[in-house]
Amino acid sequence: MSLFRPALAAAFAAAALTAACAPPLPKGVDPLVLQSAVEVAIGDPNTCVLVGQAGTGRVVWTYGNPGVCEKVWPACNGTDARTVGALLKAAGREGAVIQASCPSNPDRSRSVAWAAGPVPGQPDLVFTAVMEGASAPPGVVVSDKLRAAFKRAGLTPAS
Repeated sequence: MSLFRPALAAAFAAAALTAACAPPLPKGVDPLVLQSAVEVAIGDPNTCVLVGQAGTGRVVWTYGNPGVCEKVWPACNGTDARTVGALLKAAGREGAVIQASCPSNPDRSRSVAWAAGPVPGQPDLVFTAVMEGASAPPGVVVSDKLRAAFKRAGLTPAS
């Protein structure tokens, strides 16, 4: 039997427990529709997206596998490294908009892209995302694609 299956089952169980303890998404937002919209927009095995409460950064919704979400990535500010969860807490407190990209390995063959900011039309929610890989788009592109996915899923009200 493959070791992958028990690990995958454990990851799903952990995600289900986390979701059970977290506050819900806004009324009328189906988490599976949001999952699908994000998957179409920026789906990639090396992607993590978190939506959380503004002010606290408490996670409301997660896209991505725990390994990517918990990994420490270059912060693209020249000195620091961070997890997407740490950025969510900072974005929750500060409401900052972040769109950054930089190499993620010494030979510069891979890059990491960061996107964070308020969820449009949802004053109580912020989002953060990280994507890493040989063809990761710039942070501004990740941010734009996520905002469009949020709108398609009904998380962002239609304008």
